Amino acid sequence: METPGLVVHGEAVPFSTALRSLINNPRYSDVCFVVGQERQEIFAHRCLLACRCNFFQRLLGVDSGPGVSNPVLLSTVPAAAFLAVLEFLYTNSVELHRHSVSPLGRSWVGEAEGAKGRGVCQSRCGLRVRGNSRSLPQPPTLQVLEVLTAAVEYGLDELREVAVTFGLGPLQECCMAFIEAHSQETLRTRSFLELSAAALLPLLRSDKLCVDEAELIRAARSWARVGAAVLERSVAEVAAPVVRELRLALLAPAELSALEEQNRREPLIPVEQIVEAWKCHALRRGDAARGALCRRRKGTLPREHHRFLDPPLQ
Repeated sequence: METPGLVVHGEAVPFSTALRSLINNPRYSDVCFVVGQERQEIFAHRCLLACRCNFFQRLLGVDSGPGVSNPVLLSTVPAAAFLAVLEFLYTNSVELHRHSVSPLGRSWVGEAEGAKGRGVCQSRCGLRVRGNSRSLPQPPTLQVLEVLTAAVEYGLDELREVAVTFGLGPLQECCMAFIEAHSQETLRTRSFLELSAAALLPLLRSDKLCVDEAELIRAARSWARVGAAVLERSVAEVAAPVVRELRLALLAPAELSALEEQNRREPLIPVEQIVEAWKCHALRRGDAARGALCRRRKGTLPREHHRFLDPPLQ
């Protein structure tokens, strides 16, 4: 039986600082990336990237053959996000928001000189992520979303999990604000059809969607059809966790009648939910002026008033 030898650990901070000094450093680099729409040149080292990430091993390794060009074009990832990914690969830690790109030169701010005198866990400009460790974050910005996208694309599970954990709330708010401002366009995308039920729920609960309820119901039905095909379940079963958030009382009587007929052919909404919508119409009979105010979700009135806004029952 072999006797284990003595293991000596050096200090982590100088080691990390030395590796960080190689990020985007032309000295000793053997690969150049042209990144983002601005075509920013970023320098790196093949052996380090290949041993740390299977994506770069395939892209830069010998298995990819001589066809790999130098420089390597990566047009879909912003320069700041790519630099953050490189920092994680080089040092097993990354301080999000630390990489900024100037409007003119699009150069990297925060190389080794900016890291001197700071411990590995210190952070003065945002979220610091370390392999298998976390510190309290500042509110993430768009860069967190960009780094998260890059981490998914490059298969960096550890970076992806931490970015999601720390950025989930603010990122969800950012995404919701975008969807609320571009509701109709969003509902027509493939990404909408691929949302999970948990992700769809806060969207359907929003009071600020700039879309008619009838269109939102059609989008929800399309979403449920895709889920039913993938999961091999019925449309009604797939829709059950989210369908209660559809506001049928916002539909005009003709729209509600059409929905009821379609629901007989392809069940989506529980019958009692449709009955409740008809009851709301009955309560509003004769109140035409009030009903003509608004049939869209987006408006100034609180959510509890929305059910009184659609046209009266004829």
